[in-house]
Amino acid sequence: MRFYLSLILLLQAFITTGQETVPQVLSYSEYLAYVKKYHPMVRQADLQLEMGEAELLRARGAFDPKLEVDYSRKEFKGTEYYDLLNSTFKIPTWYGLELKAGFEQNEGLYLNPERTVPPEGLFSAGISLSAAQGLIMDKRRAVLKSAKALREQTQAERDLMVSDVLFEASEAYLKWARLHRELEIYEGFVANARQRFQGISRSAATGEIAAIDTVEAGIAFQDRLLQLEQTRVKLLKQKLEVSNFVWLENNVPVELQPSTVPDIQFLEENRFEIGTEEWTDDFSFEEHPKLLAMEAKLKALRIERRLKMNNLLPKVDLEYNFITPEPETVDTYDTSNYKAGLKFSFPLFLRKERGELKLAGYKLENAALELELKRRQIQNKVDGILQELDSYLEQIRLSQEMVENYRQLLNAEERKFSFGESSLFLINSRENKLIEARLKLNELLVKYLVTKAELFRSLGVPPQIPGETEM
Repeated sequence: MRFYLSLILLLQAFITTGQETVPQVLSYSEYLAYVKKYHPMVRQADLQLEMGEAELLRARGAFDPKLEVDYSRKEFKGTEYYDLLNSTFKIPTWYGLELKAGFEQNEGLYLNPERTVPPEGLFSAGISLSAAQGLIMDKRRAVLKSAKALREQTQAERDLMVSDVLFEASEAYLKWARLHRELEIYEGFVANARQRFQGISRSAATGEIAAIDTVEAGIAFQDRLLQLEQTRVKLLKQKLEVSNFVWLENNVPVELQPSTVPDIQFLEENRFEIGTEEWTDDFSFEEHPKLLAMEAKLKALRIERRLKMNNLLPKVDLEYNFITPEPETVDTYDTSNYKAGLKFSFPLFLRKERGELKLAGYKLENAALELELKRRQIQNKVDGILQELDSYLEQIRLSQEMVENYRQLLNAEERKFSFGESSLFLINSRENKLIEARLKLNELLVKYLVTKAELFRSLGVPPQIPGETEM
């Protein structure tokens, strides 16, 4: 019996020693701030946004002014066959119109007559225009508009990625807080069991009660210590899980110190809302990131369809240029001196173009149906979560009443035991029920908070906790 008592006291001394370190509280808001700022997946989401900006920059490059120089020369056996220089400066504009300015200087013994120009060269200024296909929509404008839609899509997808990461981080933190609260519960009951064991041991030593009662009290004490140690191991594993979400600058991971503990103040039972409908009053489902991303995809598909429709038109390219050897003199620009051209092409059956248009229409219809389905799914999911939250509030209320009732039963049983009208078995039984009820209440509180975090993820916004200010 002495060895048995010594072993229990040694275990208790070991547990007490581990609690001497001053705890450092990591608040939920501080934790989420680190996740939102430094977590690699959040930074990956930011990279996606930057890639969308890069795509837009590349698309805008199709409208950059362009300088072209074409020079060729041939000389054979001391004879200059030709020396050709043709330079052009082009400025693309939005509606298929291109402004052009050029300089041409050609000479040589075997020069093609059509390339003959004055010795000082020939200057030109004019425009080129796509009069049919490409007038309303062309590939350059389609790519630019699609890139703008892609930027909107990447912004929405970035918000979704951040929302998912914050939910996973919140879930890990809340489980950590639940286990920390369980640890405190078990520590309280370990203290009660130790005190009861010591009192019964003294009473048995004086002969007031049977010595066998010390065995039952010792078993209860051991059971509480075992439950405490099992919870401690779970808490350690969950803290490592939380550490996966805590990073610093330059992708430096952070390992939480043994003295770091979660802030469990928001698990106070009296800080929970009675209703949940007001959470979505100011939220518009049309602003949901997932729906915004799908809307941006639809916008890109509409642009593609407009381009395919435009391809049904014939290609009619017109070009007109004033030409003069003396560009510095205004009166040398004469309408009788010009270079003009017309280029026309039109496929007779348009099978390729009509097929591409149909495919674009089917893609657009499919995306529109997918958008409506997703909108309905999100609404139903949010409604389901709101009902689940209301149910958890009712369960929490009932669980609180059960905890209070079990506490009263335990207190009454302890009073009866002090009068010799009860047994240690009944006290342990009442205490076990109280422990189960408190653990169940703690679990419900955390389930409620995790479900609320799931609600905010379903809405596409950062999660919040009662008592915490909005990030």
